[in-house]
Amino acid sequence: MLTKRIIPCLDVLDGRVVKGVKFKGLRDAGDPAELASWYYEQGADEIVFLDVGASPEERETMYDVVKRTAEQLFIPLTVGGGVRSIENVGEMLKSGADKVGINTAAVENPKLITRSSERSGRQCIVIAIDAKSVRNGEWEVYTYGGREPTGLDAVKWAERAESLGAGEILLTSMDADGTTKGYDLELTRKIVRTVNIPVIASGGAGNPQHMYEALTDGEADAALAASIFHYGEYTVEEVKQYLRDHEVPVRL
Repeated sequence: MLTKRIIPCLDVLDGRVVKGVKFKGLRDAGDPAELASWYYEQGADEIVFLDVGASPEERETMYDVVKRTAEQLFIPLTVGGGVRSIENVGEMLKSGADKVGINTAAVENPKLITRSSERSGRQCIVIAIDAKSVRNGEWEVYTYGGREPTGLDAVKWAERAESLGAGEILLTSMDADGTTKGYDLELTRKIVRTVNIPVIASGGAGNPQHMYEALTDGEADAALAASIFHYGEYTVEEVKQYLRDHEVPVRL
C-alpha cells in the first residue's frame, strides 16, 4: 500500500512565510529556509513553497529565496507563484525545485501545462487549484492568489488539467483555508474520484484528526497544512504518529 504524505506549506510574501484566513489577514510566521529545515527534521515528506505575491504583483518568483530554501532540504520541494512560461518552469527547477506549481498562468494559457510537461516531465508539473463554493456541490476556480473568479468549474478544470499533462493536483479550499475547522472533504473526494493523478488536500487543517479525515474520507493522496505547524500546535512527527495509530500508512 502506498504511504500517505504529510506536506507543510510555506506561503511566502516579501521573502517571509505568512499565513491568513481565507487568503486574507496575513501575519508573519518566520523565515522560509529555517522553517523548511525544521519541517525536514520533523519528518515531512515534502515541502510546498508558494510565492503568494508573485501573480498579483505580476512578477516572477523570488528565485534566490527558493534556492536558499532548497539548500536546506533532502526531500521534494514544490514551488509555485508567478510561473508564466516554460522558461519560468526551467528556472524554478534550476533553483532547486523538484516540482513546479502553476495556477493563474495555466488557467489563462492551458497549453503551458502541455508544453511544460513535455519539456520537464509530467511528474514535475503540479496544477494548483484554489476553489470556492458557489452553490451546493459546485466550486469555482480562482486565480491571482484567490482574488479573481474565473467562471471555471473546479472539478472539470482538474479533469482537463490532467488531460493536458498535469502530474499532480494541489487542491485548496478557499472557504476552509486558515479556519482550522477541517478540509472540504466533499470537494476533495469529488476531484480525487475524477482524476487519475495524485491529489494534495489543502485548506482547513486544525488538528491531526482533520488530516486523517482528508486522507480517508476525502481519499486524498497527501494532506497539506500550514497554521498548525507554523505556530507550534503540532509537529509533523506528532501528526504522523496519530495517523499511524489510526492505521493510515505513513513514512515515520
